[in-house]
Amino acid sequence: MSVYGKVRKITTHVLKEMKHSGEKIAMLTAYDYSSAKIIDAAGIDVILVGDSAANVMAGYDSTLPITLDEMIYHAKSVVRAVDRALVVTDMPFGTYQGNSTLALASAIRIMKETGSHAVKMEGGAEIKESIIRILSAGIPVMGHLGLMPQSIHKYGTYVVRAKGKEEAEKLVSDAKILEEAGCFAIVLEKIPAILAKEIAQAVKIPVIGIGAGNGVDGQVLVLHDMLGITQEFSPRFLRRYHNLYKEIFGAVENYIKDIRTQDFPNEKEQY
Repeated sequence: MSVYGKVRKITTHVLKEMKHSGEKIAMLTAYDYSSAKIIDAAGIDVILVGDSAANVMAGYDSTLPITLDEMIYHAKSVVRAVDRALVVTDMPFGTYQGNSTLALASAIRIMKETGSHAVKMEGGAEIKESIIRILSAGIPVMGHLGLMPQSIHKYGTYVVRAKGKEEAEKLVSDAKILEEAGCFAIVLEKIPAILAKEIAQAVKIPVIGIGAGNGVDGQVLVLHDMLGITQEFSPRFLRRYHNLYKEIFGAVENYIKDIRTQDFPNEKEQY
């Protein structure tokens, strides 16, 4: 029997057991009660309340504008729906970089006000002090390396990261720093598959990929992208498992038509 088949509740300890036994970890984003309830019931291992809510829920061009209060709102909605999955909430831009005291206060707010099980932070050596401060309060931290959307203005592009030797070496070093600091897992975004596999083998904690090949310990996608609700975003790593945009669009068209023709509501749908 698989590791995750033995447990009702996924914890950081269970994720490490899954890595060591070779069980792949399935992770998706969610930002609301209804979506979280569905994917939790379906058996997802980790739900990320991602700052990608800025894009898919609020319509911003980047993740930078979303606030801590907004992230807390989304996370509270998700946690209320979940029975089994580990819920990880992104710490938004400006709530932890360069100020470990602020970082701890932000993480404590997330944990106390939402009931989340962990927080996620982007960066390596640069945010080590903040990570250690948060961990000292008993709050689990998931790291995030590679393409880091909160640093998009620094990069100026969403192209694959760490293709060059210098950036690749720093990424490997940062992954080891995050492990040594005490992170329970790391997300690697949009980096060469061979490098991601090297990192997954070099650290003992789970490595979750998004655009990082299949040599890692698990995968994560944005729910709205995976279900085909969003249509304008089509990177190579995205597999659409459905086309909900088309289905919802068609359903709304039919609803409008039935109202116009007075087919809805019919006699059975009245009191």
